[in-house]
Amino acid sequence: MRGVNSPTESLNGVVMRAASRRRGNGKVGLRDRIGCFQWTWFTMTMATGGIANVLHSIPYESQWLTGIGLAFFFLNILLFVANCVLISLRFYWRPGSLVDSFNDQFESLFISSIIVSIATILITITQYGIPCTGPWLLSVVEALFWVYLGMSTLISASLYLTLWSTQVFPIHTMTPIWVFPAYPLLLSAPFGGNLVAAAHKTNQLSHINTIPITLAAITAQGTGFLISFMICAAFLYRLMTQKLPRDHQRPGVFISIGPSGFTCAGIVQLGSLAGVVFPPGFMDRAGSAGVSAGVVPSGAAGVGDAAYVLRILACMAGLWLWGLSIWFFLVSVGSLWKYLRPESKGKLRFQMTWFSFVFPNTALVTATETLGAAFESPGLQIFGCILAAFLVLVWILVFTKMIRCLWRRELLWPKDVD
Repeated sequence: MRGVNSPTESLNGVVMRAASRRRGNGKVGLRDRIGCFQWTWFTMTMATGGIANVLHSIPYESQWLTGIGLAFFFLNILLFVANCVLISLRFYWRPGSLVDSFNDQFESLFISSIIVSIATILITITQYGIPCTGPWLLSVVEALFWVYLGMSTLISASLYLTLWSTQVFPIHTMTPIWVFPAYPLLLSAPFGGNLVAAAHKTNQLSHINTIPITLAAITAQGTGFLISFMICAAFLYRLMTQKLPRDHQRPGVFISIGPSGFTCAGIVQLGSLAGVVFPPGFMDRAGSAGVSAGVVPSGAAGVGDAAYVLRILACMAGLWLWGLSIWFFLVSVGSLWKYLRPESKGKLRFQMTWFSFVFPNTALVTATETLGAAFESPGLQIFGCILAAFLVLVWILVFTKMIRCLWRRELLWPKDVD
């Protein structure tokens, strides 16, 4: 059966066909190189868009910082368009490769990366575009929010159903990359939170339906987080029984940071906006007013009871999730310690999954900055800025390494797959 084939069988088919063409004329052509293009390349746009998001989250505003953020924003759009063109050419020039990508145990897990890339573009549009335009863009992004929410839900469920129907994943091969099909759901709350925040910042809250956006974003975010949490629990079981993943799988360990980080950033941001999202007396119906007044005085903190309670709950839950993302960050960095020792003989061969060093950590940075703003903590905000600076440096190193490997024919080059 095709579902139990080796993880690289379908990709090997593409590689071998490209290799045979190379042997026929003595050199590798453009089609041969594009034939090696995979869904994993969209991790590059995920990371680049994530950096633009991180730079916007820094609380210390300046023109040069905004300019750098805009540069990453436009670069991300260009890279995304290039990725879409190249992967379309692969599918056009290699008939059957689209189906093969769904049947490959490795590549199929990264199909959702194109949806996450779209989410990063939409989020950065709300951050950099809406404050500079009129209400028309806000209305367009609101419509795109609902389209994205439905698309991410259906695609996530469909991808998992396809994987469960056609693939067998042994537990010893398990990494947090198994979370990837659920990643589109994990950007629902950050998207909704930035959309409401942009409307509030530009005094255009009346132009969007804030309550449905907030509730839908939290619902989708909770679904994605619970799916990811269960998979991360399986990953801990795998670590206890099989030790750390193999060398080429180590970058994927960083993906475990994202679910709790994005959820923290999203719900804390939405919770902080509860006072402008929910009207006074929201959920204060007959029979509950007495209970409400006994718990929180009406109008506490200048907002209605429900908004005040939601804000406190969001911040407390955010602290839990932030702590979890910090813990996974320490585990992920620790898994690379063997490669940092001078006497180490291990070596990480570059793959596009190296962008996992960047994108999941953007969740940790934005969560830190969001909590710093919610608690008005300069210490957390400075810590977030330090993390952001290191993350930009990591992006530069990974992107430079990618260009170098392309030039040296170590990427997009027909060869046997390890």
